[in-house]
Amino acid sequence: MPDETPAPSDLGYGEALAELEAILFELEDDTLDVDLLAERVARAATLIAHCRDRIDGARMEVERIVAGFDDPDPT
Repeated sequence: MPDETPAPSDLGYGEALAELEAILFELEDDTLDVDLLAERVARAATLIAHCRDRIDGARMEVERIVAGFDDPDPT
């Protein structure tokens, strides 16, 4: 059976965050099979890195846009 977990690059920020929250719920529930624990933590780490990249990208874009406000000649 092929792995149907989407690559982080295929997820928007909100989707990645929702998956992270689901993983956190699993970890807090104490019923997660120990054989899946490392897999879920690794997926969470990958999603966290993806979310950080998305935040950094958005921050840079906002800074670029705001810097344009300071330019009196938009041409």
